[in-house]
Amino acid sequence: MFRGIGRFSVNRPWLVVALWLLATTALVALAPQLKPTDDQAEFLPSHYESVRAVEIQRDAFPQSRQPAAIGVVQRADGGTLTEADRKRTGEIAAGLQAEKFAKITEVVADPKAVSPDGKTALVHVFASTKTANDETLVASVGDIREETAGLLSGSGLEVGYTGATATVLDSTEASDSTDAMVMMATLVLIIVLLLVIFRSPVIALMPVVVIGIVFTVTMGVIATASELAGMEAPASISAILIVVLFGVGTDYTLFLLFRYREHLREGMPAKEALATAAGRVGETIASAAGVVIAAFLSLLLSSMGMLSSMGLALAIAVAVTLLSALTLVPAVFSLLGTKAFWPSKAWRTQPRNALSDRVGSFASRRPGVIAGVSGVVLVALAMGVFGFKAEYDTESSLPDTLESVQAMEDFQTGFSAGQSDPTFVYVKSTGGASLDAAGLKTYEKELAGVEGVAQVAPALVSPDGKVAQYAVVLDHRPTDDKAIDLVGGELRETVHEAAPKGTEQVVGGSTAVLTDVRTAVNRDYKLVFPIAAVAIMLILGLMLRSLVAPWYLMISVGLGFGGTLGATVWLFQSGSDGLLFMLPVIVYLFVVAIGTDYNILMVARLREEINSGKEPQDAVRRAVTHSAPTIGAAAVILAGTFGVLMLADNAMLKQMGFAVAFGILLSAFVTAILLVPAVTTLLGPKAWWPGNRDAAPTGDGAEPAALDGSDGLVGSRGR
Repeated sequence: MFRGIGRFSVNRPWLVVALWLLATTALVALAPQLKPTDDQAEFLPSHYESVRAVEIQRDAFPQSRQPAAIGVVQRADGGTLTEADRKRTGEIAAGLQAEKFAKITEVVADPKAVSPDGKTALVHVFASTKTANDETLVASVGDIREETAGLLSGSGLEVGYTGATATVLDSTEASDSTDAMVMMATLVLIIVLLLVIFRSPVIALMPVVVIGIVFTVTMGVIATASELAGMEAPASISAILIVVLFGVGTDYTLFLLFRYREHLREGMPAKEALATAAGRVGETIASAAGVVIAAFLSLLLSSMGMLSSMGLALAIAVAVTLLSALTLVPAVFSLLGTKAFWPSKAWRTQPRNALSDRVGSFASRRPGVIAGVSGVVLVALAMGVFGFKAEYDTESSLPDTLESVQAMEDFQTGFSAGQSDPTFVYVKSTGGASLDAAGLKTYEKELAGVEGVAQVAPALVSPDGKVAQYAVVLDHRPTDDKAIDLVGGELRETVHEAAPKGTEQVVGGSTAVLTDVRTAVNRDYKLVFPIAAVAIMLILGLMLRSLVAPWYLMISVGLGFGGTLGATVWLFQSGSDGLLFMLPVIVYLFVVAIGTDYNILMVARLREEINSGKEPQDAVRRAVTHSAPTIGAAAVILAGTFGVLMLADNAMLKQMGFAVAFGILLSAFVTAILLVPAVTTLLGPKAWWPGNRDAAPTGDGAEPAALDGSDGLVGSRGR
């Protein structure tokens, strides 16, 4: 099948290119816009309390004012606000109210909302929509910021806006600039590395152009699929997709080019060499992509919409990349022919690989030593996993320079830590009768008596008298672990146990959302990890026709996962509140899935060498010699593209960039090149059971066609 696809793409290149350009144009014109969000409540299933609280609030208080932003007012000199300053604050609010911004119902300065030290006053911005990331509302908050700057002229005051919609505005702008930076850095990195490897500007630029087309198609497909599936993507997905598409796409292109160059050196005509290479590499690329896609699709089983939507997007990205590697890339290089290697003429000669040959010889002669040392290194790094502490507030990863972040810090300096974002308790009558006023007052006292609760506002009762809302201000910052523990523990227990009879009770608000997110993620860890592992092992077993090899391959990449996460904990967690709660899942999927790709390349070559009749030690030496440069070059490019994320201001992307880049390098240079060949040597023929029963070694040392696309040429200096 893959040989037929390869020949079709090589022999009809203009048709293939035209079909891709047509698909790109259609998706740009017709696909919906991808609308990412940072609102974690939108990623939770409806049965969680925090989500039910939103529904109760929406039904019982449809006319209630929805806070969109908070203006934090302070003197520019840091002094105490004077009476004139407070009056000017009211005038600013009145001026904003008169402007009638879209979906803004009220802008008001609360004369009582002055901090105890007298240095901070507040301007409240209320909206007609409950959706913080509504595009019109976000734009209006941006307009309010600009209008406020004009109203402040000569006042000696400073105003910074924070709150839900202001944070969305800053997050979106920061994401846009991050995407542009990541895209530019990724392109520069890939071009430079390809120039170093091939010394050809055509090869350095052409994959970037091809993957740019693939990126456009992928974004259109993801947006369409997300809309059909009713999913919303996390705000960071664009930056992640950039590095996945360009990193994985470049890797697959390398596999094809290496084999293409090998056949050219054997004397094949250009088109025949390319068609043969595409056919032989196609199976390996498809198997490698299948592993990654299966791992990402396992996220669809997550109860967190953030993870399931990310899994769908990444699976689509890899699938489109695979399709392009099988069709578009061969078509483009069919049109270029050997001119693709210009001006280098090294594609005509076979270079020497002294370093990889020495590594292969050592791996074949000292498998026990290599397996032991590699295992100890991975286990030592993995010890850091036991210190992992999850951070569930994605907003905490935003740059400190953003206005919403700075304004929130100023707010929390002047007011109670939890006052910026209270927790809401809803009590709903289940029998149809109105709630008892005396019972509600008693209930308020019970809530106020919970340790860690700073104050409880009197109950706000719905017009029909059947629902009551309590605003509960905590002593702790809403996103602190202490606040999450309190809401998920004693406060929730009191809410349910002390409630009036005949009522339903739910706890809502941002802290309650984070509490439910933690519950959902802990559940997902227990489900997604094993299912992804089983899916990967099945693909490995089918490809290698072995029941033994998948086990030690998964154990090896599991050690790589542990070592990666442990190293990230030691590097990033010190001095912080914790690491991104999604990091273990992301590291697991990327390191296990992509690390398995490199193991597939190595084990496929090992099996070929064994089946060609070579002695085990010689087979290992040859396999490592031929495959190590390919794996090393592919890993450096892929790790480099993920490492670009460390340039972002977003702490979440920094952590993700380091973890995945380090994990890929660890999987390639320690696991695939050293540990897996060593263990395979120690196991001998048992590694291939039961598939080795049908092996028919030739005994003459003839080398079969490799499945990994490697020719031992990557990383050599004689190009």
